[in-house]
Amino acid sequence: MADRVSTVEEHLDRILAAIEPLPDFPQPLMETLGLAAAEDVVSTIALPSFDNSAMDGYAVRREDVLTATPDSPVHLPVVGEIGAGQARLLALSPGTAAKIMTGAPMPTGADAVVPYEWTDRGVAQVRIAYPPEPGQHVRRAGEDVSEGDLLIEQGTVLGPRHLGLLASIGRATVRSRPRPRVVILSTGSELREPGTSLGPDSIYDGNSWLLAASARRAGAIAYRVGIVPDEPRAFMDALSDQLVRADLVVTSGGVSMGDFDVVKEALAPLRTVWFGPVAMQPGKPQGFGVVGEDETPIFTLPGNPVSAYISFEMFVLPALRRLMGKAPYSRPTTRARLTHPVSSPEGRRQFLRGQYDLGRGGPTVSPVGGPGSHLVGELASANALIVVPEDTTGLPAGEMVQVLVLDEEF
Repeated sequence: MADRVSTVEEHLDRILAAIEPLPDFPQPLMETLGLAAAEDVVSTIALPSFDNSAMDGYAVRREDVLTATPDSPVHLPVVGEIGAGQARLLALSPGTAAKIMTGAPMPTGADAVVPYEWTDRGVAQVRIAYPPEPGQHVRRAGEDVSEGDLLIEQGTVLGPRHLGLLASIGRATVRSRPRPRVVILSTGSELREPGTSLGPDSIYDGNSWLLAASARRAGAIAYRVGIVPDEPRAFMDALSDQLVRADLVVTSGGVSMGDFDVVKEALAPLRTVWFGPVAMQPGKPQGFGVVGEDETPIFTLPGNPVSAYISFEMFVLPALRRLMGKAPYSRPTTRARLTHPVSSPEGRRQFLRGQYDLGRGGPTVSPVGGPGSHLVGELASANALIVVPEDTTGLPAGEMVQVLVLDEEF
């Protein structure tokens, strides 16, 4: 147990110091979408790998058609046809032409392509009305990528364009770290699954859905476990059952100072999980440590939905990104002009829900709803968090403030 209040940075440092990136290994390309490359990728081939046509038309020697005009076209015999992937004609004799398709290799001796639009599209003989420029409509070998080029640096988060490039150079796999497996547990005897009936003293479990969706959006594999009642033995049984498939565990609820704070009661005797206050609102009660033989990291978040979500953003999200080898770990902040005044308790970093807008006069942010940590409806309508420093008790309208823009890729 810890009575001293930790700063947000101290708690995050505690977490990151205990977590190492997952081991990397070669993964099929499609499995790496959204993951970070764990290697530098150097091209082993050139792109294009051979000179090829950029147009459907006729491969020619430019000097054979220099005099072509619409009134005095040049006529050349067509000695063959070259399709993409069907290179039968390897060389072109002077004074001849070869029909060629887009992407097909240029025959030796040809140095330009006359597009169909400049010809009569002849089969045995072609009439050419305009001469091409030197090398016109020819894609030169290596003009895009040269053999030995560094294409992707280690740490690059792989998107569709990266995967297309890797496939284009013949890579079927790339080294990356796997998606972390995250087990989410909601505790509380009052909780019910959505779709079931509510009693007079029960509520629906929204936290596990909120946290599982947040983990999935962060790139993890999320396992949402059923509701755990307020019984230490039931909690430990559920936790033990799940550790086999967990790289990280997230719980919500049961970490405050009440008589039924089952998570703290169950885990405190292990002496491997820290519990204590963090100087933030919402989300003051926090817990973090390791459990099980493999020392699986566990985050014990508060039970109010806004507290749980903001705690995820501040602490779990950086941990997931560290596991995946993604940098930066924390969501970057930006600046915006506050549209309405706000107040904040001294000594705590306040995270207020807000609506961020890129207006003509510059970015603005408007407070959404009140500070209550149970106001999940207002959380859903926000797209940003307004950050009010610990030593600030109020900010006037028009003040420039720090903002965390939610749901943006980084």
